[in-house]
Amino acid sequence: MDRGKKPSNLFGKNSKIYMDLKDIVRENALPFLPAKSLRRCRGVCRDWKLTISTPFFAHNQSNSFNHVSGFFVQTAPGVPSFVSLDPTVYGVPDPSLSFLPEPVDIRSSSNGLLCCQGRTGYRAYYICNPVTKQWRKLPKPEADHGTDPVVVLIFEPSLLNFIAEYKLICAFPSELDGIEFEIFSSENGSWRISADICFGEASLIPTSGVYVNGTVYWLSSRGLLALDLTTERSKILYHGPGTLGVMNKKLCAAYLHGNQRLNVSLLSNTHSNTMQMHSQAKTWVSLKPSINPNLPVPVATNNCYAGEYDYYTPIRSEVRDGVLFVDGDVVLIRAGGTLYSYDMKKKTTATLGEVDSRARIFGYVNSLVELNTSS
Repeated sequence: MDRGKKPSNLFGKNSKIYMDLKDIVRENALPFLPAKSLRRCRGVCRDWKLTISTPFFAHNQSNSFNHVSGFFVQTAPGVPSFVSLDPTVYGVPDPSLSFLPEPVDIRSSSNGLLCCQGRTGYRAYYICNPVTKQWRKLPKPEADHGTDPVVVLIFEPSLLNFIAEYKLICAFPSELDGIEFEIFSSENGSWRISADICFGEASLIPTSGVYVNGTVYWLSSRGLLALDLTTERSKILYHGPGTLGVMNKKLCAAYLHGNQRLNVSLLSNTHSNTMQMHSQAKTWVSLKPSINPNLPVPVATNNCYAGEYDYYTPIRSEVRDGVLFVDGDVVLIRAGGTLYSYDMKKKTTATLGEVDSRARIFGYVNSLVELNTSS
């Protein structure tokens, strides 16, 4: 009896559960794309262009996209440049950062934001997003951070914070023969010097700082300097060999052993130096087996930190061959004057180009994060 009736359209255009494909992509895919790709997507249709241009979308994208997209490279006193992991997908409109009011040196990077330092006057710090060209000049610090400051920028995207909230942590030599810490918070817009002092002489590597789970770590001539930002207490830990990075949401250290083996260790116990003698607890646990990145050229130097650091030898600032950067699945290696990226998940190696041995490298996330530019 019902053969002549047409089936009802449960998913008709007037139904709330019906969505065009372009709407599905707009709502569920666009926020997970990098900034450069989103610029192209603005040309798809007027609806997409309006959506991508809203502050709410920028906030959503900065929380959804967190992949390492490439590296800012700078050799003092040169102009910054950008090396993309995939030029068709990742990029910035002005890699030289000429939109800033003066020439700068990049000091740190975090989830789409850069910390730069000016070269004139009191050498002010700037926080900027190289995609949107938004920037903010920070007030003058209370302490003297030196000519090559040891700073770490911390920005953790949060759905609860519509405007980016960040901190800048600087470790500087104390007059009391130790290391002190000055902290800038964007929330209150001011600097303050922490009450904690890490006593004892220690030389720090300026670009070695890494932030993981509430703690900042730096390589030093005494070992691994750790500052817990919750308690604002510092201590020296044993440092296994390697350039510091983040893997599996833990602090890691990676280095090349021999010619082709990549060794990675994860920090598993920060209290081993206070435990009883003969304890079996290990500070660092190595990933097994070691990895072969299949580099096309031999590595000139077995490295512990960028070819120049281990626990017992003095620090040198010049970067040579070895592991330069580790974050998630991405490992950056310099061999024979050329940069190579190794994807630990896909187990593939890509050639990125030649780089000066003295260049400093900063990992970068291609984000639309909105920056509060008011003082």
